[in-house]
Amino acid sequence: MEEGYRDLLIKQQYRLYNDHSAVKLCHWMKESMLRERHCYKQDFYGIQSHRCLQMTPAINECSHRCTFCWRVQEHDFEVKEWAEPKDMLDNLIEQQRKLVSGFKGDPRCDMERFEEARNPNQVAISLAGEPITYPYLSEFLKECHGRGMTTFMVTNGTYPERLESLDVLPMQLYVTVAAPNPQVYRRVCRPKISDGWERIMRTLELLPSLDTRTVIRHTLVKNENFGWLDEYAALDRIADPDLVEPKGYVFVGGSRTRLTIDCMPSFAEVKDFSNQLGQRIGMSIINEREDSRVVLLGQPGMETDVRKLHGLDLM
Repeated sequence: MEEGYRDLLIKQQYRLYNDHSAVKLCHWMKESMLRERHCYKQDFYGIQSHRCLQMTPAINECSHRCTFCWRVQEHDFEVKEWAEPKDMLDNLIEQQRKLVSGFKGDPRCDMERFEEARNPNQVAISLAGEPITYPYLSEFLKECHGRGMTTFMVTNGTYPERLESLDVLPMQLYVTVAAPNPQVYRRVCRPKISDGWERIMRTLELLPSLDTRTVIRHTLVKNENFGWLDEYAALDRIADPDLVEPKGYVFVGGSRTRLTIDCMPSFAEVKDFSNQLGQRIGMSIINEREDSRVVLLGQPGMETDVRKLHGLDLM
């Protein structure tokens, strides 16, 4: 990793281990610690925002350069030695403990919540980069599960062969489908590979066979990939996911150099899109969060079930 790139990441409050893995406190982690306001995932799925380890095992590995991505792009480098799963998890938890240490002296922070935050029980493998490129991902997931930690992972869908080869799957697997067709895909996701769309199609075809909860996430950017309801619905029918999450783009991070604030759809627009999509794929809105511009589509009556993962009642 270039020294300047490393310094920039640290300035942005990333904490690194072995240069390829990282942890960072998200906005909702801080809100949960100080104001008891939590992430939409706590509403939807029951995970506790203040006990969530937001991390990546592969901060720089990605086949896309999405216009809406918040991360710093164009800093490719080769990872020469990947960290072992246990060492990586131990070190990232320790880095998180250092990041939350400053909350201890804040009168707004409950001490019981502070102690819980020092011992995360949920791993969000979604911070930046493409996590499935980490060569010991199955072993890492096994390590997390062995410690009683739940795991959510986000992938861009361009590594179907790696997904298929995993011996251990995350408890909840997100696939980001940010384009309805190849033309929009090339413009919005800006793939580094020539067959990215075909790879995503293979991933969608693979999803119904995976023994874990699957979620399709549609990151919606106004004037860019918003609309095309019939085409998105056709993709969702191929994937046959347990849940679908249409989520509005947020004007943050590196995306501010590529897009404008006008690219953020309103919650009303996201909800209207979701209602129309749900009608096409046989789902309905089972939850929503206006401040996060996100809607959860599922089968009616699933509101309680989605708070349970592998027999664990997260509420």
